[in-house]
Amino acid sequence: MSNPKKKYLVTGGAGYVGSVVAQHLLEAGHAVTVLDDLSTGFREGVPAGATFIEGRIQDAARHLDPSFDGVLHFAAFSQVGESVADPEKYWVNNVGGTTALLAAMREHGVRTLVFSSTAATYGEPVSSPITETDPTAPTSPYGASKLAVDHMISGEATAHGLAAVSLRYFNVAGAYGSCGERHTPESHLIPLVLQVALGRRESISVFGDDYPTPDGTCVRDYIHVADLAEAHLLALDAAAPGEHLICNLGNGNGFSVREVIETVRKVTGHPIPETPAPRRGGDPAVLVASAATAIERLGWQPSRADLAGIVADAWEFARRQETTTA
Repeated sequence: MSNPKKKYLVTGGAGYVGSVVAQHLLEAGHAVTVLDDLSTGFREGVPAGATFIEGRIQDAARHLDPSFDGVLHFAAFSQVGESVADPEKYWVNNVGGTTALLAAMREHGVRTLVFSSTAATYGEPVSSPITETDPTAPTSPYGASKLAVDHMISGEATAHGLAAVSLRYFNVAGAYGSCGERHTPESHLIPLVLQVALGRRESISVFGDDYPTPDGTCVRDYIHVADLAEAHLLALDAAAPGEHLICNLGNGNGFSVREVIETVRKVTGHPIPETPAPRRGGDPAVLVASAATAIERLGWQPSRADLAGIVADAWEFARRQETTTA
């Protein structure tokens, strides 16, 4: 893991992945400052021990100084559907915000960056599992905005010596301590199915059951959020001046929608009624990552690949949230 007693800025550190990474940094002995405008994050998600600044990514220059050893950047809007309906929101925040962040890092001599990228940069996959050399053809403004940032980071590394790693996530799930997944509105499968188990939804919609997969439903690669967080700490060590390393993060195998639903039934002991629904536009049949680059270059090895374990952690968090908000 990373060398002890360094100081990092975590943008978007009140959100799901950012908060778990901030917690891992603290546990590794680092000093952490979280910058988040709380537009999608939660103040209580910021781990105890982190310094919290409520503010916009565009104002990062006010909060950076040469004492920081690096930045871990999670401050982005991430809803695919919203990005189609309101693309300018994604260009202004995801691209414009990162432009301001990179300028602030140059100004203060902060030369290490780990960026939260996404599998949405690939669009419809041409092969499976997906590798970093596969074509990037995003099908939404969200994916396009993340790909634009990856291009910006590559230019920054070449021109100004930035040491950078982009981590392209597939389906992040699970929970870690008091940090778990919650979005408004919720759009991710595992928390949606758990809402059925909690009685907050009558059923789970299955969007298409005629895909060319073993049970006809879409197959996705699920990665535990704690495995993901560990990759970020390894990326800080692997970042090299003048290089922009891009790594996919996933388990390398997939689970179908029906497998996820059945796993939730077993873990929670609740019946989960299903409602058939038409396919959604742009949903590939299979999205599975090759994590070979992360394994080779970062020394990363996911250790929580069991779907039942991922669901169990998410279920514990969901029940705790239900008790807290009741």
